[in-house]
Parts: sequence; C-alpha cells; structure tokens
Amino acid sequence: MAVLVPAADVGFRVRTGYRARFGPGCTLERRALACAPWAPPYDPGVTTIRYVALGDSYTIGTSVSAADSWPSQLVERLRGVADLELVANLGVNGYTSVDLIEDELPRLVRLIPDFGTVLIGVNDVVQDVPESVYRANVADILDALVADVGSARVVAVSTPDYTLTPQGAAFGDPHQQRAQIARFNGVMADAAAARAIRYVDISPAADQVPADRALVARDGLHPSGAQYARWVDLIAPAVLEALAEPSH
Repeated sequence: MAVLVPAADVGFRVRTGYRARFGPGCTLERRALACAPWAPPYDPGVTTIRYVALGDSYTIGTSVSAADSWPSQLVERLRGVADLELVANLGVNGYTSVDLIEDELPRLVRLIPDFGTVLIGVNDVVQDVPESVYRANVADILDALVADVGSARVVAVSTPDYTLTPQGAAFGDPHQQRAQIARFNGVMADAAAARAIRYVDISPAADQVPADRALVARDGLHPSGAQYARWVDLIAPAVLEALAEPSH
C-alpha cells in the first residue's frame, strides 16, 4: 500500500504503509495533488481486498435481498479463501452504460477499490441504444476500471437472456431482443479480451430458466437468489484467478 507525498525531483514519491489508487483524470502531474486526499489512514493490519461492483439491476439484485445478490454471494462463497470486502454495490435498477459512466464511475474512484466487477448492457438493449454507442461506453468503463485497479483485478460478466423469463416478452420481440443481447455480450467480451480482462459468460446458468421457475424472482423477470448462486459457481473461479495476480 502507498500514498503519494510531494517530491521535488519527480513530482511525487511513494511512502510505504499506505494505499493509493489513481482514477480517471489522475495524470502523473496531478496525482500528488488530486489523488492523495483519497487515501485512507495508515493501517498495517489491513488484509482485506476492497471490492466494488458496478452495474444495473442484475448487480444490485432487484427483487431479491441484498444478501442474495450475486456480489454478496460471491463474497460469502470466497470467505476464508479470499478475504473480499464488498465496500459498495453501486448497481442501480434501470441503469444503462451511460448512467454507469456518469454516476458510478465517479463514486468508484473515491472508494479506493482493489478489485472490481462490471455487468452492464440490459437497459441499453431495452432502450435500443445503438451498438456503436454501447461499444464506446464499454470502452470508457473498462478503461476507467483498468486505470483504477489494473486489468488483472477486473472481471466482466455477461448479461442474461431475459427473454427466457415469464415477463421477458413484455420488452419487445423476443427473437430481436435475444439477438441484441448476444451482440452486446459480444461487444463486452471483445472489449474485455482487448484489455486482458477476464470475462465470465453466465448463460449456462441463466439459460436454465425455462426448465426451473425457481430460478426467477417473484417479479417474473429478474434472477432469484438460487440463480445468482449458480452465477457465482461460474464467476468465483475467475475471481480467484484475478486475485492471484499481482495488484498494480
């Protein structure tokens, strides 16, 4: 862990025993002035990994308890193996990729994370956001995460096919919506690969919905806690791999 203090020769130097994280806008010249105030007090006993989850309703866990959201279940699943601390689940029901950029990314930087996940895109599909716009937004989101925690400490997660749920048809033609979800998942997967970010496809779990209604929450649209548990089966191995990488 480190914090920046001014130094005449290079503009800043690192003092051991503190944590520092540099988000978007923190250039080399500005770090000592703009970013050092975000560093928390020195604590030599800190061993937890600060985790921030970014996303939409699938991240915050609409229609399930906070404990049943997949980020919370992930932390519990890895307890004793990886000491994750979910310092914030910033997911918001209805958020698009641009909402994440405007609201969640500024908050992310100030939370000083060590690790982050992102799942965003379903509302871009519902609102018919052009693929080119979504692609540009995803690039901005992933670049911000990489700048803050490093590519090895980011995991991106796919958007489930909501057209398989009882209420899925209420959002437009299922065939058209399914194709758009697949295209947007491809955009996220490609953008992640280009930045050496791990990408997890949760469709093997989410696509079981037609055969098991217990995987759908009471609203008939969002995943139940049981489905999120199956997501964690797929996400946890990628997270463990990510946490085994050196932090930047």
